[in-house]
Amino acid sequence: MLNLTSLTEQSLLPGTKGLALTAPLLQKDLGAQAWNILNADTSFPVAILKDSALQHNLLWMKAFCASRNIVLAPHGKTTMSPQLFDMQLRNGAWGMTLANVNQMRVAQRFGVKRVIIANQLISKSDIHSALALLAEDAEFTFYAICDSIAGVNMLADAVHEAGLQRPLPLLVELGFAGGRTGCRSRQQALELARHIHRSPYLQLAGVEGYEGLLVGKNREQDLMQVKSFLQDMTTVCQQADREQLFDLPEIVISAGGSAYFDLVGEEFASELKLSRPLLPILRSGCYVTHDHGFYHGLVEEMHGRVADLPAGGLRPALEVWSMVQSRPENDLAILTMGKRDASYDIDLPLPFATHRPGHASAPFALPAGCKIEKMNDQHAYLRLPKDSGLCQTLAVGDLIACGISHPCTTFDKWPLMLVVDDAYRVQSAINTIF
Repeated sequence: MLNLTSLTEQSLLPGTKGLALTAPLLQKDLGAQAWNILNADTSFPVAILKDSALQHNLLWMKAFCASRNIVLAPHGKTTMSPQLFDMQLRNGAWGMTLANVNQMRVAQRFGVKRVIIANQLISKSDIHSALALLAEDAEFTFYAICDSIAGVNMLADAVHEAGLQRPLPLLVELGFAGGRTGCRSRQQALELARHIHRSPYLQLAGVEGYEGLLVGKNREQDLMQVKSFLQDMTTVCQQADREQLFDLPEIVISAGGSAYFDLVGEEFASELKLSRPLLPILRSGCYVTHDHGFYHGLVEEMHGRVADLPAGGLRPALEVWSMVQSRPENDLAILTMGKRDASYDIDLPLPFATHRPGHASAPFALPAGCKIEKMNDQHAYLRLPKDSGLCQTLAVGDLIACGISHPCTTFDKWPLMLVVDDAYRVQSAINTIF
């Protein structure tokens, strides 16, 4: 669906992170090298994606959306990978969500035709760049979000000055007290919707919000707040429809991080009795690779409260493998991995397996109590349980596999990630463009 030729035909040069190249190599020829992570055929650290988990997650989310009669515009800022965008679109995604104009231009360059920008367009140069895309590509459209009359006026003035031949579709953003952006009340959202509707340069397309920040220590209270917030969004939609403020054939309502998309599906599937069809859009992005920590726990909670989710759950696809470079103390191993290589913004990496290159056996699970206790730029401190035989057997040169908690901030550390099969044979690669 997307044009990825410029990526597959590019030459990977010596020094490409994660590869141990001594001469240039066409990216499309990676799979023909017969490299295997377990044989230490790559450089370390190396970030990998397990293809079987990727494919499972893509089909799982497709089935979830179909069961709720909603569409998916996954948040591309998670991976910023054209190859993963392509997989998501081929598996039924309606479009992509991006965080800013530069990300949108990357997506459009590879052929994405429908985008939600989940952020406020404020910079004059960014607005100009975004509107230029609409003028250059008649098949391309994007939905901007807004939460203030000042922001709306800036967009209207820019559309007028650009001489754009089609109005810009906007989504009113609803927020909540103490949250990020977004109108702080339903009344404020409705006033903004009326203001948009009056402009000849803009179109009111729908209502948008983000419930994913409602994660605290009181999980029962979190769920109540999420449900209340989503109900406020549908209430704004209903009132704006009664006032005939919407300007397109369908009414867009969009929310959904990667923590509560079951609740989003439940609320948006309810009967709202609107004058025109409702287009409910889920924006979850992390589902495609999932993780071993933060989102794993939240999706486990989801399975506990929802009986009819698709079978198999989401599977972690993203792993970072590194090598033991030093054993300075009996219960300490220093790894060739650090903050430059793996997420550490929510939890430190989660070590789960080890392997000795050259051994025919599969990787074996690390014992309970193994943990990364801190990281420097290029080093990770793996603490071993003192009563574990690993203190005696783990050696310099052994491989350690780590899962990730919150995948977003690992992807931006890797311009290229290897895609492997279940035996860790390298099949191909994906690129990230941040």
